[in-house]
Amino acid sequence: MNRTEISTLGEFGLIRHLTDKIELKNKSSLKGVGDDAAVLDYKDKLTLVTTDLLLEGIHFDLMYVPLKHLGYKSAIVNFSDIYAMNGRPKQITVALGISKRFSVEDLESFYEGLKLACDIYGVDLVGGDTSASLTGLTISITCLGEVEKGKEVYRSGAKETDLVCVSGDLGSAYMGLQLLEREKHIYKGEKDFTPDFTGKEYLLERQLKPEARKDIIDALEKAGIKPTSMIDISDGLSSELLHISKESNVGCQIYEDRIPIDFQTAAMAEEFNMNLVTAALNGGDDYELLFTVPLSLHERVASIKGIKVIGHITKAALGNYLIGRDGGEVELKAQGWNSLK
Repeated sequence: MNRTEISTLGEFGLIRHLTDKIELKNKSSLKGVGDDAAVLDYKDKLTLVTTDLLLEGIHFDLMYVPLKHLGYKSAIVNFSDIYAMNGRPKQITVALGISKRFSVEDLESFYEGLKLACDIYGVDLVGGDTSASLTGLTISITCLGEVEKGKEVYRSGAKETDLVCVSGDLGSAYMGLQLLEREKHIYKGEKDFTPDFTGKEYLLERQLKPEARKDIIDALEKAGIKPTSMIDISDGLSSELLHISKESNVGCQIYEDRIPIDFQTAAMAEEFNMNLVTAALNGGDDYELLFTVPLSLHERVASIKGIKVIGHITKAALGNYLIGRDGGEVELKAQGWNSLK
């Protein structure tokens, strides 16, 4: 494969090279890449803004993360934040810090993943920046979205007796990471090593190429359900529940036997001799939606495919607890992902 040094294009030549074929999809995107700033027009809707910073060695390891997958995931984690506000992502800006070990072709792969995510979710890439870096690859993405006034959902709206709901399944991305890390350590000790991921493809996909739950937001809207509170599960179910409890000044009870877990996740946890519930509570990187709805909507929300009712909201004084299969109570603690620890 040919390698084109970034220095042959320069900063502005590189930006043109990576973005010259981008076509705008949203009416709110009046002007994208190519001027001093993007121009957006949201008229009577609320504007949502979120930013994610991803650092090599902290948030991703390029020994086993393909750059195309990294580009896709970098966009998805931002889209997920917008959906967690009950909104729709519309535009992103992308800033990259690049060390000399990366070529133009490397960045083309990254942008392929980025563009694929934007195409699938109907989002416009409207600007950004690039800079030299002495510490590997740095990615900062800002996503802008919109939501109709009155339909926005915060973390602070949960009420006593509300149902606690989650989308999808939990712990699979964490088990995918454990699998990749194990194979990486084996690879370091063997010259002729080919990792075997047979039967574990779902776990790898959940870690390397997650999806944002646009389908759940669409399903809730179709069912006429506006959650009272919502957050995306990036740092683990336990941590996210505590965010909602703190912001809403409530407590919660969730039930171990109701936490949705995929078969591959359970099998991998057994292989690693890990506690399955701990992986589901604290793993993170699932990008599922955690939300609350009034008790009166139980039948309606439980009938939506991909949503599981796992507990209920209580008084703040009652705390936050997991009810085990044996009826025992375990206090929930924020033991999910924290890059600053």
